[in-house]
Parts: sequence; C-alpha cells; structure tokens
Amino acid sequence: MLMAKERRPAIRTLRGWAISVLQEAGAIRECEEHGWMQDLADPHARERAFDIARRDPPPGVSLEAASVAIAEMLDSIGDSCPECPPDFA
Repeated sequence: MLMAKERRPAIRTLRGWAISVLQEAGAIRECEEHGWMQDLADPHARERAFDIARRDPPPGVSLEAASVAIAEMLDSIGDSCPECPPDFA
C-alpha cells in the first residue's frame, strides 16, 4: 500500500526562516571563506525583508513575531566577518 508522507518544511526554525528572508532581500550575505553572516547595511534591503515578513510569515507565526525575528537577527549580525583580516584599503 502506498502511503503519502507529509513534506517537511525546508526551514525548521524561526531563526533559519529569518536568515533566509534576509538573504533573499539582500540585507545579509554569507562570508564565502568562513560562513559567517554579514550585515550589508542596506536600508532598502532591510525594508524588503520586513515587507516579506509581513506579507508571508511562516505557518503558525504572527506578523509581529515574524517582524521581531527579522529585527533580532539583524541585531545579532555584524558588518564584517570576525575571521577575515581587516581591510585597510
């Protein structure tokens, strides 16, 4: 007998969802060498991320909680990779 299996969501945590939204909006990027997230300090990209959060929050998460997750993630990410040497250009 063939049984249908429910698909697991691609993103399992609210934190993971927030990172995904911020990357999609272009507000953060991952250091290619070390994997640390970096805040690109783009106000337009940040606003796009909040728009996505308000328009399409994860299932079971309120619009307010989704926006808070985006804000908390932005507050926790620096603008440079802690493992990369400083750029003195």
